[in-house]
Amino acid sequence: MSTDRTAIAVASWRNELPTLTGRSVVLREPAAADLSALVDLLAVADACRFGLEAHDSAAVRQLIDRASRDRTNGVAFSYAIASSSSHAVVGLLQVRQLDPLFEAAEWECTIAPSARGTGVFIEAMRLAASFAFASVGTHRLEIRVPLQNGRASGALRKLGAVQEGILRKSLRRGSEYFDQVLWALLKEDWRHDGAATSPRVH
Repeated sequence: MSTDRTAIAVASWRNELPTLTGRSVVLREPAAADLSALVDLLAVADACRFGLEAHDSAAVRQLIDRASRDRTNGVAFSYAIASSSSHAVVGLLQVRQLDPLFEAAEWECTIAPSARGTGVFIEAMRLAASFAFASVGTHRLEIRVPLQNGRASGALRKLGAVQEGILRKSLRRGSEYFDQVLWALLKEDWRHDGAATSPRVH
């Protein structure tokens, strides 16, 4: 019976990614109408690149199209993070499988400078992690954070993530390489520590 329910949940999110609603953010799949906002977001110097070599309109349009294909194929899901009050896009996140069953996955997230320090990252993380653990079947979420990004590391610590090591010179920006901190969240820790807020799915 549980296997049947798991199969239904997997099929459901592959067919249509649910919108996740929190107190101050709404997570929804990126759409063509988000193009301009996402171009601006990914133009920020320290933004995650989500596999893009460029961040112009053509590249970001491909990213939006790829998000839909990846979700249908069950290899990743992507969410635009929007303010629940203004509806403006203030971030983008992606969770991508690291194994064929999606039991291990890697998280990438970038938040607009104007929304940093407001709790948007923590709330978006709670919603997306709860969805990954409950509906996708993920057991382990890995997050890489630049060593100098103390704010993000502090937020991950609040969520119960564990720092597992330093990935030396693993991030290239321009011609420079930077160290990253590898953090991980496990499903059993997430369930027991009470950090997660149950997302409202619709």
